Amino acid sequence: MLASPRARKALRGWAWGWLVVGTFLPGVGAAQDFAGRVVGITDGDTIKVLREGRAEAVRLEGVDAPEKRQAYGERARRFVADLAFDRTVVVRATGRDRNGRLLGEVLLPDGRSLNRELVRAGYAWWFRKYSRDVRLARLEEEARQGRRGLWADQAPEPPWEYRVNGRR
Repeated sequence: MLASPRARKALRGWAWGWLVVGTFLPGVGAAQDFAGRVVGITDGDTIKVLREGRAEAVRLEGVDAPEKRQAYGERARRFVADLAFDRTVVVRATGRDRNGRLLGEVLLPDGRSLNRELVRAGYAWWFRKYSRDVRLARLEEEARQGRRGLWADQAPEPPWEYRVNGRR
């Protein structure tokens, strides 16, 4: 027997609700750990990982690396490539960003966190606006004190300021 129009409408409402919850809440829906080979390095904080036969864009959670055309942007990209390209990594996914990229922590074959290594080397900022990870905060401070990577410059411009100024 078919459901009444009123019941079908209610079911559609519930279905859309779960779709929205699964899409926008971290840790809900499609966000799950998976292992895959890194097949591309978009920039210092975005990589492409093979997942079920297709390349999935993964945004490193909690970090913000310089833009490609910004000072240290290419060095950050190269650093990530040296550590991760053509290697099998584990992605601990937490959700998706506003651009649809998977957000997560990327674990290298030796168990180190790519996110943390990028900040430790001084090639990314701890993205305090979106992250409460105090380990990243500590690593950024250590990189600053050691004048590693972009912290060798007198006053490195954060990528969020660079983007606001329209210099993508």
